[in-house]
Amino acid sequence: MQEDHDHGDLMDRVYRHQAAIYDLTRKYYLLGRDRLIADLDVPAEGTVLEIACGTGRNLIKIGDRYQDAQLFGIDISRKMLRQASKNSYRAAMNWRIRFAKADACSFDPQMTLKQPQFDRIVFSYCLSMIPDWEAALEHAVPMLAPGGRIHMVDFGLQSGFPGAFGGLMRWWLSKFHVTPRPDMAAAFARIAAAHGLVAEVQPLYRDYAVIGTLARPAA
Repeated sequence: MQEDHDHGDLMDRVYRHQAAIYDLTRKYYLLGRDRLIADLDVPAEGTVLEIACGTGRNLIKIGDRYQDAQLFGIDISRKMLRQASKNSYRAAMNWRIRFAKADACSFDPQMTLKQPQFDRIVFSYCLSMIPDWEAALEHAVPMLAPGGRIHMVDFGLQSGFPGAFGGLMRWWLSKFHVTPRPDMAAAFARIAAAHGLVAEVQPLYRDYAVIGTLARPAA
């Protein structure tokens, strides 16, 4: 699709000069990522997919914490995937992680990753950058194995901070094509109701960030 191609090109332009320094520059304001990783509780030999995996930072940390997990990552940006490949090689984890270029709203997991379903699916600070972010969540639901969970962390609305801070933060994020989603909790609730899942969404750090899950009951 032309729209997919255009968004991939945009992300490549955004990260053309940032991919190599992304993790260093983001570590102090992409809050809640390590809490998400700790909460994954991946089952023995479980499968983990990160959608919009970026530099591979999260998957490498997931691999360190869950030693027998099978790891997969997709991203629409070739620039970020190249950096992810380099980072996983440096971490001696390139043999454990399968990366692929794919669009979050339309990819076929079996064709792309040779894996139809996953025990855990991760969206980390990416729904605020995916134009049709609700479609990306919906698209992930059939990939969720029985007893599996989708985990999300992203920017909140900064409602616990002075109004000027929130406005300045949103202006700054827009420079990177980031838009915090005010209806994240409502979208999670709607998707859960439509697919028989259990949704949980809560703010973090005075609504600087938001974290949530969609859980599928065990078979």
